[in-house]
This record gives sequence, C-alpha cells and structure tokens, in this order.
Amino acid sequence: MQQNSPESLDQWRERAQAMEAGINSVIVGQQDAIRLIVIAVFAQGHVLLEGDVGVGKTTLLRAVSRTIGGNIERIEGTVDLLPSDLVYHTYVSEDGKPVVDKGPLLRHEEDLSIFFFNEINRARPQVHSMMLRIMAERSVTAFNRDYALPYVQVFADRNRMERDETYEIPAAARDRFLMEMLIEAPTDPAQQLALMNDTRFHDTDALIDSVAPCVPDFRQLGDIAAQIQQQIKVSEAVQHYALSLCNASRDPVAFDITLDSVPVDSLVQSGASPRGMSLLLRAARVRAWLAGRDAVLPDDVRSLFKPCVGHRIFFTPVFEMRRQEFIDDFVDAILAKVGAP
Repeated sequence: MQQNSPESLDQWRERAQAMEAGINSVIVGQQDAIRLIVIAVFAQGHVLLEGDVGVGKTTLLRAVSRTIGGNIERIEGTVDLLPSDLVYHTYVSEDGKPVVDKGPLLRHEEDLSIFFFNEINRARPQVHSMMLRIMAERSVTAFNRDYALPYVQVFADRNRMERDETYEIPAAARDRFLMEMLIEAPTDPAQQLALMNDTRFHDTDALIDSVAPCVPDFRQLGDIAAQIQQQIKVSEAVQHYALSLCNASRDPVAFDITLDSVPVDSLVQSGASPRGMSLLLRAARVRAWLAGRDAVLPDDVRSLFKPCVGHRIFFTPVFEMRRQEFIDDFVDAILAKVGAP
C-alpha cells in the first residue's frame, strides 16, 4: 500500500468506519462518545472520560483496544498510589526472594496501545506529574533508563461522584488531553431493557471477543494521522471561525457573551490555549475525513468545540468549584454568539 496515495486514506476510512460499527455493536447507547473516541484515535490524542459508576467506560475502552490491536493496561487511582507503582512492583517469590517486575506502563513497552487510568483524581499530584510526561513525551524513566511508549494513548476517568480524598487534575495535565467527554447511562427504555435482560451483555469477556480487529497494525496509526492532517484542508474562513471561538473563551466580554446566572466579566481565568486551538482543528480534520470530505466545514469545528475546548476553560476560584453549573451554558453561549461563516 502506498502511504501517500489518496487510496490509502480511503481504505483507512473504511477501517475507521468498521471500527466504529464494531464498537457500537457491543456498547449500547454511546454513539456520540464512540464517534469522538474514533476521532481521538485517528488524531492520536489523549481522552479524559467523565461519568457515573457502571456506565461501561472500561468495557468501551476494551472494545477500542480490541479494534486497534496492541495491549491495554489499567490502573486504579488511589490516595496512596505512588509514581513508582506505574513502572514497577515488588513482591516476595515462592522461594522467599524479593522480586522486582515491570509495572503496567512497562509490561508491554512499545506494544502498549491504550493506558487507562481509572479515577485519576484520586491519585496525588506526584502521579499526575508522571502522567503529564507520558502524555507529553510518550516516555518514562525507570531502572536508570528511558523507555519509549511511542504508540500509547492515555484514557483517564475522573470520579465526579465523590470529593473526599480526591485531587483536582492540574491545568497543565488537563490541557494535554485532546478532549473530555461525558459517558452517561442510556436513557432509552429499550436499550435499558437490553442491558438488563440480554445475556450477551452479562459476559464482558465474550462480548469483547466478538468485536473484530479492524486495524492491521496499530503502529501505523501515527502515519495515517499525519496523512489526514496533511491532506484535509481548512479554509481561511473556517480558521478564523475557530480562532474567534477560542478567543471568546478567553475574553468573553470582548465578544459580548452573557449568562443570566453569573457575571461573565469575573468568570473566566483562562480559556483555550494555543495547544488547544491547534488540537481543535486537528480533530476537525479527522471528523471531515470520516465524513468523506477533503475540507473542514464550520460544523466540524462547532461540533468539536465543547469536547476539545471545554476542559481548557478555567474559571476564577470562586466559580471553579462550581464549574459544572456554568461550563455547558458558557460554551453554548459562545457557540450562539460567534457566527459561523
């Protein structure tokens, strides 16, 4: 297959569509979230998940890992978790000798494709610092050497139900995530009944095994992602539309953004970063490619603005603790005020 030919991207689009269909066949009522994850995979970006307990976040990621190949590792965030717990663990062997083995980050080395950090906000800031390096550099230092993790994508889940013994993810780490998305339980009664009564959903291992792998070699995803960025165009008008949206997130007063429930002039501490602005268009190119287009439309930018930029908007301290009350209304107000070309 010629890596630079238009046909290669067409073939990969078919694989991406098969990947999305395969995941939807085993995950009920999460079509929007699955589409965003497919976009993240082909944009090679990290994802922050938020949702209640038992809504299928881990099963969803296992299905994603099944479609792209490679290995998935998972770690649970706890208040006593140390950075070293991610790279090695120690135990006493059967013959009574101490043993040091590689931990979840290093167990598969370059064959690690997905690392799932469950309840990341239960881990302490030292662990967040390590995750920041992994997301930024895709490498980690252990055993007096650097280990490259060139193909890993980090998916993290933030516990939103409990506040005791939790640590807010720092701004630098949040900004490294391509997008943040909410995973909610299905509200359709038919889907709820299927999850309750269909025994296919009761055996998670068998359910995941029914998903067909769609990516011949997950190591090729980086090259395909680069081709998408090179070949999908963004017009000057769409670029300026995206720029206006991001600028409005930083200076809402200049764009005459208003909210009924809060004074906007004292709400925002910082908005979309330059990295966030770049990643928004990166994701928009992937969305256009999945739709079979060679150019980004304003709707691509508009539909991805909330998942790609919402978590990069930081409110002033008095409002940040109540961000869930304001963030959706604030983002909606920006989208309503800034006109699309």
